[in-house]
Amino acid sequence: MDIGIPLRELGAIDVEPLRATILALSPDQWLLDQRRQKDYDVHRRTESVVMVFTDGSGWPAITVSRESGWDMLAETAVPLMQDIIARHYTPGGTIIRAMAAKLLPGEVIIPHRDTHPSFAYGHRIHVPITSNSRVRFMIDGRPYRFELGQAYEINNQLTHSVMNKGAESRITFIFDYVPGEKIDRSA
Repeated sequence: MDIGIPLRELGAIDVEPLRATILALSPDQWLLDQRRQKDYDVHRRTESVVMVFTDGSGWPAITVSRESGWDMLAETAVPLMQDIIARHYTPGGTIIRAMAAKLLPGEVIIPHRDTHPSFAYGHRIHVPITSNSRVRFMIDGRPYRFELGQAYEINNQLTHSVMNKGAESRITFIFDYVPGEKIDRSA
């Protein structure tokens, strides 16, 4: 969503329960769902554990489904998402995507804009789980550093990219929240 600025800081959150859950995932669990890596070239160098997903077909009358990551993450992710939504957004909307995303050491997410219409109406929230001093998140040509224990909304309508030149993976929990008036629930 074009939020008028590149990045909006949403403030401190209690990320520890979700962080512990994500860090306990096995390497095999990170590879269960390869759809994002296969369908979206920009994400081919990532791994993800997808909880909730839509490809956006038929927008705004979309189908949102629970994915393999639901049973792994929901217990700790749902309360965190509900807390962020309650503090910053109008209630009554829908989470249309939610996942843990890992960028391996030495990899990049190339510059891109999220162009599907659902991204123009959804708030894209990032919750850092791990990072290192050599991660660079660029939005509209400027670098941003995401701090652990904080939540952020990015303007995904601007060009953005991520580079991990560090020796450790960078993991972020990402979810898209669409306000109720922006989505067709008749489907």
